[in-house]
Amino acid sequence: MVRLILFVCNHNAGRSVMAEAFFRAYDRNPEFEAKSAGLTPKAAVNPVVLEAMAEKGVDVSGHVPRLLSKADADAAVKIFTMGCTDGCPLTPAEKTEDWKLDDPAGKSIQDVRKIRDDVEKRVKALLKELE
Repeated sequence: MVRLILFVCNHNAGRSVMAEAFFRAYDRNPEFEAKSAGLTPKAAVNPVVLEAMAEKGVDVSGHVPRLLSKADADAAVKIFTMGCTDGCPLTPAEKTEDWKLDDPAGKSIQDVRKIRDDVEKRVKALLKELE
């Protein structure tokens, strides 16, 4: 049975998208699957996030931001929130960890690169834990 890792941020247009994409790019364990969602999804991924991820060779242009569902929260074995812990009633505390990450919305490409690199580092560490 595949175990779901869920990444959640406010708009599912930046941080959680990067985390899901890096997880999918680096995960070699078929036991896990990654999804991302947001509390108030935007219409599209942040264009600066698209650019920053493309620099790493990771294409997120096909991602469509989606609303966090109770079904995904219930199915997840681990949930990583990014800036929405207080407003995330669907994420049970016992399986939720908050990653303190700046919101890339309105930030320069230089700032988004720093956020991207932090997300990548955290995802790699997570994957190492899951081995």
